[in-house]
Amino acid sequence: MFSSAELNKLNSTDEPTRSLSGLILKNNVKSYYHKFPPEVTEFIKQECLSAVGDPSPLIRATVGILITTIAYKEELVHWPALLPALCQMLDSHDYNVCEGAFGALQKICEDSAERLDSDALNRPLNILIPKFLQFFQHNSPKIRSHAIACVNQFIIGRTQALMLHIDSFLTSLFHLATDEDPEVRKNVCRALVMLLEVRMDRLIPHMHNIIEYMLLRTQDPDETVALEACEFWLSLAEQPVCKDALAPHLNRLVPVLVRGMKYSEIDIILLKGDVEEDGMVPDREEDIRPRFHKSRTHTIKHAEENGEGEEDDDDDVLDDDNSLSDWNLRKCSAAALDVLANVFHEELLPVLVPILKETLFHQEWEIKESGILALGAIAEGCMQGMIPHLPELIPYLINCLSDKKALVRAITCWTLSRYSHWVVTQPHEQYLKPLMTELLKRVLDGNKRVQEAACSAFATLEEEACTELVPYLGFILETLVFAFSKYQHKNLLILYDAIGTLADSVGHHLNKPDYINLLMPPLIQKWNVLKDEDKDLFPLLECLSSVATALQSGFLPYCEPVYRRCVSLVEQTLNQHLANTQSPEQYEAPDKDFMIVALDLLSGLAEGLNGHIEKLVVNSNIMPLLFQCMQDPMPEVRQSSFALLGDLTKACFQHVEPCIPQFFPILAQNLNPEFISVCNNATWAIGEISIKLGGGTSSYIPLVLDQLVVIINRPNTPKTLLENTGNVFYTLLSASFFLESLKCHSQSRFIAI
Repeated sequence: MFSSAELNKLNSTDEPTRSLSGLILKNNVKSYYHKFPPEVTEFIKQECLSAVGDPSPLIRATVGILITTIAYKEELVHWPALLPALCQMLDSHDYNVCEGAFGALQKICEDSAERLDSDALNRPLNILIPKFLQFFQHNSPKIRSHAIACVNQFIIGRTQALMLHIDSFLTSLFHLATDEDPEVRKNVCRALVMLLEVRMDRLIPHMHNIIEYMLLRTQDPDETVALEACEFWLSLAEQPVCKDALAPHLNRLVPVLVRGMKYSEIDIILLKGDVEEDGMVPDREEDIRPRFHKSRTHTIKHAEENGEGEEDDDDDVLDDDNSLSDWNLRKCSAAALDVLANVFHEELLPVLVPILKETLFHQEWEIKESGILALGAIAEGCMQGMIPHLPELIPYLINCLSDKKALVRAITCWTLSRYSHWVVTQPHEQYLKPLMTELLKRVLDGNKRVQEAACSAFATLEEEACTELVPYLGFILETLVFAFSKYQHKNLLILYDAIGTLADSVGHHLNKPDYINLLMPPLIQKWNVLKDEDKDLFPLLECLSSVATALQSGFLPYCEPVYRRCVSLVEQTLNQHLANTQSPEQYEAPDKDFMIVALDLLSGLAEGLNGHIEKLVVNSNIMPLLFQCMQDPMPEVRQSSFALLGDLTKACFQHVEPCIPQFFPILAQNLNPEFISVCNNATWAIGEISIKLGGGTSSYIPLVLDQLVVIINRPNTPKTLLENTGNVFYTLLSASFFLESLKCHSQSRFIAI
C-alpha cells in the first residue's frame, strides 16, 4: 500500500521523485483511504498542510492534488480544520504559501462546489467568496488567476454567496479586462460566458462594451484566450437578446470568425497537412475513436421512412478535422458562425458573401479552405438566401474535390454534404450525377482524411437522395466494394456506415442477384475474420442489420450463420453479466453493446426475412434469452429487446404467443415516458401483439391502459411515441372488448384520444 518512507520523501531534494511519491500516495488514498489507521490519516493531513507552501511549484501542485483527493474521499465535514487553515494561508506574506493555498482551494472548488455551499459545513462560501474577490487585484498574475478560477466554479450553480456579491464580482472582472496575463484574461472571458446564462440581467446594461471586449479577445494573440472568448458567441446565440445585441456588430464579428476558421500552423502539423498520399499507411489504434451503438427505435413505419428519425450529428460543423480531438479556435469559430446563421439567417449574407468571394478564390490554400468551411457552416441557417448562389457554387465545389491539397478536398466533401438536400431537388444530370461521380472518386482517394470525409459525405447524400440513387446502384456498389481492399482500419468502420445507409435508403431495390453477389462476399469475409470480442463487430453488425432488412429474401443464403452468431453473442453477454453479478471480484462486467448490436441485427433479420426466420427461431433458445434481455437494468438493452419482440411478433407469432403471459407484464412496466426510446419500443411491441392476439388481448388491457392514457395526454410527447400509442388505442378500440374497459375509466381521461 504505502509506507511512511514514501511520505518522508517529501523532504528529499529530488523534485521529480517527491512529486511521484505524492502522486503514488494520492492513488493509495483513492483506493484504500478508509482502511488507513486514524494516526496515519492524521499524519498525512498534517504533512500535506505543512507542505502547501513548498518552494517548488511542482510539489505545491502535487500537494494540492493530494489535499483535494483526501477532502473528496473523507468529505470536508470530517476535516474541519482544512478550509480555515487554507483561508488563513491566503494572507501569508510568503508568496509560495499563498499560491499553494490558492492552488489547493481551486482544486477543492472544482471537485466539491456543491458541498462548499451546504449547511453541513456552515456555508464556508459566505467567507470564501468575499475573500477570493479581494485577491482579484493581487500583484501576482498567478494569484489573480487562481482567485477568478475559484469564483468561476460557483457561477453556473447560482450559488447564493456569489449572487449576493454579483455586482462587486462584475466590477472586479471589468477591472481585469485588459490584464496583461493571458491566464487572467482567459478566466475573465470564461466568467462572462457563464454569466450570460445565469445573470443576463446584470450584463445587459454593459452588453455593448462586453461585445466590444469579446471581439478584441477573440483575436487575442494567445489562442487559449481567443478560444474562451469565442465561446461567448455560442452562448450569446442562445439568448433572446442576441439578435438585437449583435446586429450592430455583425460587420466586424463575421470577418473575425472566418479568420479564426483558418488552420493554424500547429493544426497543419498535427493533421500532417503536407502529406497527400497516406492511404497505404496502417492506422494506429489510438487514432480510432470509440464508436457508440444506437439501438433500434420503432414506430408504425420505420422512423427513416416518415422523417421522424433521431437527429444524426454526422454532419456536425466540427467533423471536418475530427482527428484534432481537442476543441480549438477553428472548431469554435465554425460552430459560432453556424449558430449565428441560425439566428440571423439571410441577414448574415450581406456581410458574409463579400468575404466568401474573397476567400473561396484565394491563392493561399489555407484561406480558400477556411472559406469552404464557412460556406458549409452557414448551410443550415442561410439556405434560403444561398439558393440563388448555389447554381454557381455547387459546380465550383465539385471542381474543388480535385484540388491538389488533401485538406481542401476533405472540407469540400463536408460542405457539399451540407447542401445535398438542394442538390437532389435539381436536375440530376446537372448536379446530382456530377456530385455523386466526383464524391465516389474521393471515396477512393489516396489520402485517408479525404476517404473519410468523402465516405461520410456520401452517406449524407444517400439519406437525402434515397431511391433517386437506384439507377446508379451498380456504379455505387462497385466503388464501395473496391474500397474494402483499399481502406485501412479506421475508414473501414466508416465504410460500413456508408453501406448500411445505402441499404436503408434504397431498401428492396438492393435485392438483385448482381448487387448481392457484389456486396455480400466482402461483408461476410469481414464477419468471418472478426472475433466475438472484437469491437469492430459493432459497425459491421449495424451494417448487416440494414443490409438484411433491405435484401429481404435475398439474405437467405447468409442468414443461418449470422443468426446463430447473434444468438450466441446475446447468450455470452448474459452469462458474463450473471457471473459478474454473482462474483464481481472474479469476473468483469461485460460490454453490453455486443448484446445490443446482436439484438438489433436479429431485428433486421426478422424484418427482412419475415416468415423465413421461423425455421431459425424454432431451433434456437432466442425466446428465453429475449425474456432475460427484456428485464436487463440497462435501458438500451431493453429498447433493442422490445424492437426484436415486435419484429418477431410480425414474422413468426406462433413462437411468441406462448410467452405472452410472461412478456406482457414486463412491457407494461416499461411504459415510462421518462425513457422515451424504451417506452416507444415497448408501446410498439404491445401494438403488434394486440394486432395478432385480437380479442385475446382483453385480459392484458388492465396492465397497460392507465400508462397508455398518461402517455397520450402527456405534454410534449414525441411524435413517434404518440403514433405508437395511438396505434395501440386504435387496435384496441376496433375490438368490442375494449369498450367494456372504458367503463371503468373517467371519460375525461381520454380527451387526447
